Amino acid sequence: MNIPANLKYTKDHEWVSIEGDIATIGITDFAQKELGDIVYVEVETLDQTLEKDEVFGTVEAVKTVSDLFLPLSGEIVEFNDSLESDPETVNLDPYGKGWMVKVKVSNTDEFNELLSSEAYKELIGA
Repeated sequence: MNIPANLKYTKDHEWVSIEGDIATIGITDFAQKELGDIVYVEVETLDQTLEKDEVFGTVEAVKTVSDLFLPLSGEIVEFNDSLESDPETVNLDPYGKGWMVKVKVSNTDEFNELLSSEAYKELIGA
């Protein structure tokens, strides 16, 4: 199971990287394996400002649909458009080309509240 040490994680199985006040968010390797083959990623919150833990989109797999929860408060400034035509990229490269949104973070202190890679490994029993 791939759990990069340079990222932060949520209990909802999302990962976060941050550069300045822009956070890149996606789902973890564990989450994509649990979901199975991803067939659709929907984010209708582009250009909206949301609070931490609000739903920013959904990911649809062959067997289920799961909500995506925003790990940091802020404005969704970019959606990974390539996922519209190639949602399986999330399965193939969840930490790279399979990223989902970029967020202009309104409270960078929230980043420090996220799980480290070690804490996330404990959460999933890895």
